[in-house]
Amino acid sequence: MDFGKMKIPFRLYLRRIIALTLILGATVLLWSSLSLAKTATGEVSKVAPGAAGSPYPNMPPIAAIGERVDKYLDVPESAKGPPLDPVKGYRLQELGKDLYMVTDNGYQSMFLIYEQGVVVVDAPPSYAAKLRKAIAEVTDKPITHLIYSHAHADHIGGASELGYVPVIIAHDETKRLLARAKDPHRPLPTLTFSDRYSLKVGSQVLELSYHGPAHEPGNIFIYAPAQKTLMVVDVVIPGWMPWRRLSLAQDIPGYVAQIEEIRRMPFETFVGGHVARSGTHADVELQSEFIHDLRSAAMDALNATKAREGMDPRDKDNLWAVFDDYLDRTSARCVGTLTPKWSTKLAGFDVNVWDQCYAMEESLRID
Repeated sequence: MDFGKMKIPFRLYLRRIIALTLILGATVLLWSSLSLAKTATGEVSKVAPGAAGSPYPNMPPIAAIGERVDKYLDVPESAKGPPLDPVKGYRLQELGKDLYMVTDNGYQSMFLIYEQGVVVVDAPPSYAAKLRKAIAEVTDKPITHLIYSHAHADHIGGASELGYVPVIIAHDETKRLLARAKDPHRPLPTLTFSDRYSLKVGSQVLELSYHGPAHEPGNIFIYAPAQKTLMVVDVVIPGWMPWRRLSLAQDIPGYVAQIEEIRRMPFETFVGGHVARSGTHADVELQSEFIHDLRSAAMDALNATKAREGMDPRDKDNLWAVFDDYLDRTSARCVGTLTPKWSTKLAGFDVNVWDQCYAMEESLRID
């Protein structure tokens, strides 16, 4: 071949030949590694590294996180509440003398009527614009106080919809978090406390107390002694499995302790901030029993599961992979233990049980 007559310089031509050879060689090697990878048992696997493999042994029937579910478990009748008027978009429930719960069957708030006005507890944005209308069904007195259960926007993000409220009460930590958020829909509290505060308005009383971070720093207990009603948001959800990761608890040992504190309090009606109905002492007892079983199942699973068991030996130096495999197998044991007893007792069990086992086992390991 006469390279002198070619339009492409010889050096460039040679470089292209070398590059193509390297690419072809790398492709062959990659295909070989994907097609001939050996599993921990020595069998040849055609699965690409990182792709889904076979399920862990004794996988529970509840679909794991990331798996598509055709039909979730039915909601038990015990978890359901009264129907909602779709025209109004909210429901009123009397909890005791001049104390009411407002709900859209997803979120819940309260209001207390006294001689000169109304005290509102929380303003969820899903129906906050209708709160004044709901209050007007039973009184024409003005809103004089607003209490924040905690800082989360899904419970107080509709506060601005109420217009001007003279006194906004919250825990010190809630004010700190709201000052950081700078959210115009969640006005800063005008009155805060660190431990306990007794709100006495006319002949009515609400006892506010702080019991540690648990769900979130600043999350308080609101107790109406005359009505024997307790409101604690995002800790106990009557009739339902807690939301993901134990209701996003920031302090899981504190969260477990708060459920026991709630259980010991002398209330008859419980408001948890979510779902379609209020709760009872029996609901709190049931959730306490579930948390006890969850903790035991997670602890037993941690003790019974061995790290690296059944893993491809080539992953032994991938520390994150070792922990991922270990904790997944631990969670599978935990979910499998809980499913026979609890899948029909708490609504949404199948939705969040993997999250609960993950959260509890991590807390048991490091808290």
